Amino acid sequence: MDLAKVERVYTSYAKIYDRIFGKVFHEGRQSVIRNLNVQPDEKILEVGIGTGLALPMYPRHCQIVGIDFSEGMLDQAKQRAAEHLMGHVELHRMDAGAMEFKDDSFDTVVAAYVVTAVPDHRKVVSEMIRVCRPGGRIIMLNHFANDNKFIATMEKVLSPLTKHLGWRTDLALQSVLDGTPLHVARKQNVNPLRLWALVECVNEKHVNGKTHINGAKNMNGAATYTHIKGTHLPKHANGEALV
Repeated sequence: MDLAKVERVYTSYAKIYDRIFGKVFHEGRQSVIRNLNVQPDEKILEVGIGTGLALPMYPRHCQIVGIDFSEGMLDQAKQRAAEHLMGHVELHRMDAGAMEFKDDSFDTVVAAYVVTAVPDHRKVVSEMIRVCRPGGRIIMLNHFANDNKFIATMEKVLSPLTKHLGWRTDLALQSVLDGTPLHVARKQNVNPLRLWALVECVNEKHVNGKTHINGAKNMNGAATYTHIKGTHLPKHANGEALV
């Protein structure tokens, strides 16, 4: 998949996306935002905002920035934001693999159904880590290759076909995480048949030689969530806490 092709595919989906995929993926988006525990003035980046289906789900006391490379999808998101009078939302056309934001610009980065729909997931994940503050959260909602070898083989066979539709089916979560400073704090299966995973990570990147973990204040001084490595997190329905 190249970026221009991805843009063409998703722009062609723009006016029908909500009707075809909206209900199917609604539960996953709802699960992400319901569990965010968003703090006042928290800065959240949603990568691949699409038509903005998730925008009305966020509380209005936070700041939302959404990006998408598809002009058609972004036009739908802008229309939705205007209809709901969302003054706390900014929307930009931007390549997720080469973001224009400064380092450490956001407390939380959300990527729903994105990492398997981009030409180079490594660039996108690297950029999400860069723009997310140390100790911040990076949350991915996606289908990842199944642990069952038979199903994983079928996914690998199907992937060349699904790429023409705008996504791949054979990307393993471990391939996304390898070589990154991301620590998985929670993993929960969501959506129909539980074939998609909500993966919440702590951005443990190094700054000045030190590893930063959650529990600090956000960029606006508000106390934030805490996911300390080594602290046991509660289990969630259809999912597990990983520490």
